[in-house]
Amino acid sequence: MRKGIYCLSRPFLLGSGHRARVNQTLNPAKLPITVRSVHSCRALVYRKHGAKSDVIRMEKITLRNVGDTDVRMKMLAAPVNPADINMLQGTYPILPPFPAIGGNEGVGEVVEIGTNVTAFRPGDWVIPVDAGFGTWRTEAVCDECDLIKIPKDIPLLCAATIGVNPCTAYRMLHDFEHLQPGETVIQNGANSAVGQAVIQISAAMGVKTINVIRDRSNRRELVESLRSIGADYVISEESLKSSDMDQIFQRVPRPKLGLNCVGGCSAGDLLTHLDYGGTLVTYGGMAKKPIPLPAKALIFKNIAVRGFWMTQWKRNNKQEVIKLQTMVSGLCGLVRKGTLSAPVCAEVPFQDYRKALDACMQSYQNRKHILLM
Repeated sequence: MRKGIYCLSRPFLLGSGHRARVNQTLNPAKLPITVRSVHSCRALVYRKHGAKSDVIRMEKITLRNVGDTDVRMKMLAAPVNPADINMLQGTYPILPPFPAIGGNEGVGEVVEIGTNVTAFRPGDWVIPVDAGFGTWRTEAVCDECDLIKIPKDIPLLCAATIGVNPCTAYRMLHDFEHLQPGETVIQNGANSAVGQAVIQISAAMGVKTINVIRDRSNRRELVESLRSIGADYVISEESLKSSDMDQIFQRVPRPKLGLNCVGGCSAGDLLTHLDYGGTLVTYGGMAKKPIPLPAKALIFKNIAVRGFWMTQWKRNNKQEVIKLQTMVSGLCGLVRKGTLSAPVCAEVPFQDYRKALDACMQSYQNRKHILLM
């Protein structure tokens, strides 16, 4: 169990600190004894893996006392992401020990700090550093190193969703190719939360985007929505295989970077359009199909094929939290400028959590469901 993330059954302690000590030589009646209030919260707890409707339950749990380096926070909002559902199912690469609390992302407000905490003050907004925090709850007590501070002058929904998808987009746009203004990125799944962040961050960098979406009944509405946040081209997967691409490449250079969250033939089609020496980065596999790798793209165009997982990046840089803080601060700056907005969201009261969990895995879901505590 991670230190202090949650406690389902733990007695409260008397005195300041973690242990009350009685000096046998003194009169116990004259000893100053402070009884700390015992805090509890509501949380979505699961004790086994399986279908979300079978394993997750709303429970009342007891929080441990706030230690010298601890922070007590009340959760304000937490999204429901596909990775959260995969954790419940037991199919995600990292799984917290049982009993576990669902949710990896969200924003909270500090309400109490330990005597040695200097980085936070009551009233600060904070987000978790690592995955597996357990954000689907009303309160939490954790070590100060498990959190970073974010500004309170950005919209709540932006704050709740800043730590995963925009960070994923930011890292992929900066870590694989040195993109310059006027160059091009191509991506599938462009209407996803990561895809929307890629569009907006690229626009702020002066980088053009070619955005691939699956055909659907509301395609025109979706195209206009993506253009409104800065998309240069929005095309269907069918267009990706047609002469439409030749017309696009008469206006913009072939992309140096391709971003794939679908897999299967969609990823293979992205790869064929990359410029010489370009890179295809895979960060998802919604189609659940392998990526075809054309030999001529690898041999004659020297295309590199890479993977990216934001959780692993955070863990690789755990000793340099300043990197995460700098990135998040930069993204919050874009939010302040109006350059980066939250994905389209549906706000769900915490007690109606099943509605959010059911909606998360539906096909053609264009809204991110946010639990409001």
